Amino acid sequence: MTQTSSARPAPAATTGPVLVVGAGLLGASIGLGLRHLGVEVWLQDASPTAEAVAQDIGAGRSCRADGPPPEPALVVVATPPDVTAQTVTEALGRHPGAVVLDIASVKEAVLEGVRELGGDLARYVGTHPMAGREKSGPVAARGELFTSMPWVVCDSGSSSPAALAAAKNLAVDLGATVTFMDAREHDATVALISHLPQVMSSLLASRLQDTPLHHLSLAGQGLRDTTRIAASDPHLWVQILSANAGPLVASLHGVRQDLDRLIATLQGPEAPGARLDIAQLIAEGNAGRARIPGKHGGAPRAFATLTVLVGDVPGQIARLLTEIGEIGVNLEDLRLEHSPGQPVGLAEVSVLPNRRKELVEALQERGWKVVQ
Repeated sequence: MTQTSSARPAPAATTGPVLVVGAGLLGASIGLGLRHLGVEVWLQDASPTAEAVAQDIGAGRSCRADGPPPEPALVVVATPPDVTAQTVTEALGRHPGAVVLDIASVKEAVLEGVRELGGDLARYVGTHPMAGREKSGPVAARGELFTSMPWVVCDSGSSSPAALAAAKNLAVDLGATVTFMDAREHDATVALISHLPQVMSSLLASRLQDTPLHHLSLAGQGLRDTTRIAASDPHLWVQILSANAGPLVASLHGVRQDLDRLIATLQGPEAPGARLDIAQLIAEGNAGRARIPGKHGGAPRAFATLTVLVGDVPGQIARLLTEIGEIGVNLEDLRLEHSPGQPVGLAEVSVLPNRRKELVEALQERGWKVVQ
């Protein structure tokens, strides 16, 4: 899906031609974003179908169909982690005048692989856009995928200033927020904030395999929220978890300690101190959750919430959002909850506390049912 804004975009700092190797979700999304900015993009993928689809959606020109491409100024390697180091090294050798960066979700293993293969580290930068979807492939690509999302840039230790500038320019051009880390710090960080959540979600969802469907029909939004990312691609996650096993194991040991603590407490829930320990465990979760930055980054902000009953008919969510905009209240967050077969859904709206009363009254005047 191409971007549809009629406004002319600002000039890109990224210099083309750009060769994107790997036309999956992220590679095709990078192509879409750069093409929207007028940057020349070429696509290369081991799958002829993926390459063709990425070209069809406007992410760039296919090397198979229109090649050979001109010599690139920048090569973006968007291949699976298990072949990233090899692909980066080949690109460094094949394009001696280009900066080569990768977007794999693990960084230290790729860096060590490029070093062992003799790649020119001065022209190489490891990066990781912290964006994605449960869907995969170029058909799921979005040019806006990286907007306001973190994009980590990892100096190889020998990366030239020009290479680092090219990596930063790409991230900024695509609307991301750049963070600089070394590869080891990056891997330890994503083990906790990305890889552990995936494992926990998958483990929870695996417990549902033999659950009767009439039991699952009682599930609320909590189960849907906590198992959402369990729909991710197993093949990709085998590579990610294997490549970042060390930092992830350290986090899993911490989870195991907490589980052992909870199990021991619940085996004697009437024992002195048991209820306090349960409360402390939940409170520790509250404290950790409160430290996650809000949508504007920085320290989290406290918002007021209200719940609006939304009829299960086409256009009701769009109407609600439109009317909130007309009222002039900024929507800070939105959560939707709907049980299959029910005639209404619940829209939990988060706004600044000093605007809550105004929004409740205005929505009620417009005929919406607001749960106080």
